[in-house]
Amino acid sequence: MAPQREWLENDYYKDLGVAQDASADEIKKAYRKLARELHPDANPGDTAAEERFKRVSEANSILSDPDKRKEYDETRQMFAGGRFRGGGNGFGGQTPGSGGYPGGFSTGGGDFNVEDLFGNDGGGLGDLFGGLFNRGQRAGATRPRRGNDLETETTLPFRAAALGTTTPITLTSPAPCTNCHGSGAKPGTSPRVCPTCNGAGVISRNQGAFGFSEPCPDCQGTGSKVDDPCPVCDGNGVTVRTRTINVRIPAGVEDGQRIRLAGQGEAGLRGAPSGDLYVLVHVTRDKIFTRSGDDLKVELPVSFSELVLGATVSVPTLEGSVGVKIPPNTSDGRTLRVRGRGIPKRSGTKGDLLVTLKVAVPPTLDEAATEALRKYQAAERASGFEPRSGWGGER
Repeated sequence: MAPQREWLENDYYKDLGVAQDASADEIKKAYRKLARELHPDANPGDTAAEERFKRVSEANSILSDPDKRKEYDETRQMFAGGRFRGGGNGFGGQTPGSGGYPGGFSTGGGDFNVEDLFGNDGGGLGDLFGGLFNRGQRAGATRPRRGNDLETETTLPFRAAALGTTTPITLTSPAPCTNCHGSGAKPGTSPRVCPTCNGAGVISRNQGAFGFSEPCPDCQGTGSKVDDPCPVCDGNGVTVRTRTINVRIPAGVEDGQRIRLAGQGEAGLRGAPSGDLYVLVHVTRDKIFTRSGDDLKVELPVSFSELVLGATVSVPTLEGSVGVKIPPNTSDGRTLRVRGRGIPKRSGTKGDLLVTLKVAVPPTLDEAATEALRKYQAAERASGFEPRSGWGGER
């Protein structure tokens, strides 16, 4: 069955429980809520919940993709009502693109179903005009229906996300049957070419002045027939099972980014290509590091004497430590830049390490340190140093 026909039959907005003008965030939240409630792991043995889970996943795969959603909305709007009007001649007195299109199509021989406009490969109106001039001739075989895209989530520590890692993800979803390897046929046998459509998956028929292509009723548009179905998947080539996938997370991935795994989504029927899997990455906070783009940021506690006299201190990075030189008479809060010690980039280079210096005040001082500090204070005043000079304006 062509995707456009399914779009006419299924109300994806209703499946997700959202309005037609719902935002992308509203669609995402609705899908995640329903996916958690209907997931097979949460409803073992509940076939109704499993079927609903598949419908919700399919709805999300269309509505979460801006291009597919636009096409879906336009298709349903174009063919709202389910039938074209009949009783006229040609195009009902209207030319394609005028005010009467598409509601004014007529064959001169009565109404016809909107489904007649769609072939198994989603040819749409192209099949209508192709049938008109070719009288039902069709070139090429039908394309197998691709499986739906899936989405899942994973949470990573900050440093693992910054450096890249491989993490296992467990999914329960439709996947190729391991008994028949997705063919739908019992092991030791193979599907045969459908004799009705000769493997094309579609047949042609004439209605008045038009020729139409429609899915072959004997093979349901697959182009093949299974005489001895696989007992595990009942001939579909797909079963719902739990599988573990090792996902390679590229270095530098940020919180909220999605990673696409081609062909790891829902399996297509009878060996058709699988959809894609999208992994939404959440990154936890680190006790030391934060990031700004590709730069790694750290606040380094230092003593007053290190700022005044200067020092070389050890600063942690994502990979070991690095020595950072503090110039004499450095102000509290100054940020020092260490080149090439930040977040890895796609180009193979790295961002920078930004070290912000923060004075750490000792909680207590012994008598000797206190006496030394009082002497320093006196010497500081004798030198004429006033820390608030010019601060706050003249009074």
